[in-house]
Amino acid sequence: MSMLTLDSHPSPSFGFQKPIAKPSGLHRLFAAAIVSDQFREALLREPEAALAGGYLGQTFTLTDKERTIIRNVRAKTLTDFAQKVNQALKNDKPIV
Repeated sequence: MSMLTLDSHPSPSFGFQKPIAKPSGLHRLFAAAIVSDQFREALLREPEAALAGGYLGQTFTLTDKERTIIRNVRAKTLTDFAQKVNQALKNDKPIV
């Protein structure tokens, strides 16, 4: 009896494989805010508490710069929050 298995990640030509990137702390933070209304509201109202509490028992690995930006951003919607974080990371300027 033979067994057929399917490889879910086909190998590219010549044996080269693209490494799978691990999601950054910011990616995980925004993913949690997208899927959880409760976490999103905490992030918008009390970002420091949201960072300290994490999501589903896991904290977010952020740089000091990212952590400072997240703590200081004030926004009413996740879209606005994300735009302000992105702008602050790009411009390296204080958040308003």
